[in-house]
Amino acid sequence: MALDISIALSLFLVGFLYSSVGHGGASGYIAVLSLFAIPVATYKPLILILNIIVAGMAFYQFWRSGYFRWKLCRTFLITSIPCAFIGSKFPIHGNIYNILLGLALVLPMIKLLGVTPEVKGEKKEVAIMPALIIGAVIGALSGMLNIGGGIFLSPVLILLSWANAKEAAATSALFIVLNSFGGLLGSSAKINITSSSALWFLMAAAGGFMGSYWGSWRFPQITVRYLLTAVLAIASCKLIFFM
Repeated sequence: MALDISIALSLFLVGFLYSSVGHGGASGYIAVLSLFAIPVATYKPLILILNIIVAGMAFYQFWRSGYFRWKLCRTFLITSIPCAFIGSKFPIHGNIYNILLGLALVLPMIKLLGVTPEVKGEKKEVAIMPALIIGAVIGALSGMLNIGGGIFLSPVLILLSWANAKEAAATSALFIVLNSFGGLLGSSAKINITSSSALWFLMAAAGGFMGSYWGSWRFPQITVRYLLTAVLAIASCKLIFFM
């Protein structure tokens, strides 16, 4: 029981922190389950469903607060959704999966620490061909890694001056929802719900609800960024070096 409560509270924190920056939290949920030595493969479909719920709440809040731009998002989705579906047919398992996902967590760490430049002055228009290619690559990786891809997309949008931080959050949230749907449709894994997993994921969803509200409307982002960076750093080290 103590283990279930510890996992539930950890997932609540991950849901809160990820949703506050427009993410669904799949990579974080996977990392938490790995930290507690829970067999992640059992819960992969549930993680995608939770990703859809949490990222959906984040999208709604960032959209309501005026940060969503359909023109920014649509080009990436054209290629990412079918590629996420295809990528889910070729899931990556074992040590390669852990290393790739651990390295993927470095991207939001860099972004949240402020190493990547924030957009200053006028934002650039999205270049169609690069965006189509980026969408395809991120979609395929999302399907193979069982995540939504927001951790890849957000830094790209900011680095290329296509969006500011909150616009990137809004775009990433919808991107995650639709890619997670694509990956879930392409997955052959069975959904396995136990009393323990129901508690865990209800807590993560509750965290996502609260985090998406505070991140889009009320929260200064700097504290959340440092806290999330710490979570990602621990999870990344665990996945890469101790699995």
